[in-house]
Amino acid sequence: MSKRFPKGKAAIAGFREPAAASANPLRRTSRDRLMEPVSTVEGRAYPFGRKNVDTDLIIPAAWLKTISREGLGRGAFEAIRAEEGNVFDDPEFAGAPIVIAGENFGCGSSREHAAWALLDMGVKAVIAPSFSDIFSGNAFKNGIVTVALPQEAVDRLMEVAKTDPIAIDLEHQTVTTAFQDRFTFEIDSFRKHCLMAGLDEVGLTMESGSAIDAYEARQARDMPWLAKGTGLAA
Repeated sequence: MSKRFPKGKAAIAGFREPAAASANPLRRTSRDRLMEPVSTVEGRAYPFGRKNVDTDLIIPAAWLKTISREGLGRGAFEAIRAEEGNVFDDPEFAGAPIVIAGENFGCGSSREHAAWALLDMGVKAVIAPSFSDIFSGNAFKNGIVTVALPQEAVDRLMEVAKTDPIAIDLEHQTVTTAFQDRFTFEIDSFRKHCLMAGLDEVGLTMESGSAIDAYEARQARDMPWLAKGTGLAA
C-alpha cells in the first residue's frame, strides 16, 4: 500500500516529516533552527573598504537560479576575486567572519541571496559607515550583524584588520581591538533581541507556541469544518 501524505503544505517537495513530539505535522520544530544565536563575533576581518558595493557584486545574477543557501559562497564577490591580489582570496584572511566595507554597502537589488552568500563564505558581521535598508533587513533575518560606524572608526579598523583580529560584542554594542580601540554602535532593540536569541521570523512566531496551540484547539472544537480538506481533520 502506498504511503498517504497530508494535503496542503506537507505535499510540497522536500517536506520533512516532523518529529513525533510535534502536535502539528506542519509546524517547524526547534531543531529546524535556520538562524544561530550570536552575541559576539571575533576574528580576522577582510579589509575590503569599497564604497557602494551592490548586491550584484556580492553575488552575481548567474547564481540566483538556486533557492538553496548552500554553495553560494563560491560565487560571493566573484568579480572582485577575478582581480589579482584581491583580499578575499588572500590566505591571511581565509575564513574571516567579518567584512569591513565602505558606505552604502548592499545597495542595488533586494536579492536575499546576497546575505546567503556572505553566510556561506563564513561572514557573520559587516562593518561599514552605512548600509542599504533592504540589505540590512535581509542580513538581520539571516543572523548577520550589520555595524554602522563613523568613517573615521571604519578607517581605523581597516588598518587594524590588516594585521590583527577585531571583536564585536553585540550585547554591549562595542567593537574593540587589541590596541585599546573601542567604538560603540547603535542597533534596534528588537533586532538585537532576535539576533542574540537566534530568532528568525518563524522562530519568533514559535515563541507564542502555547497561545497558537490553544487557538488551534479552540478552533478545532468550535469550527471543525475549517479543517476539512487540510489533512488536519480529526
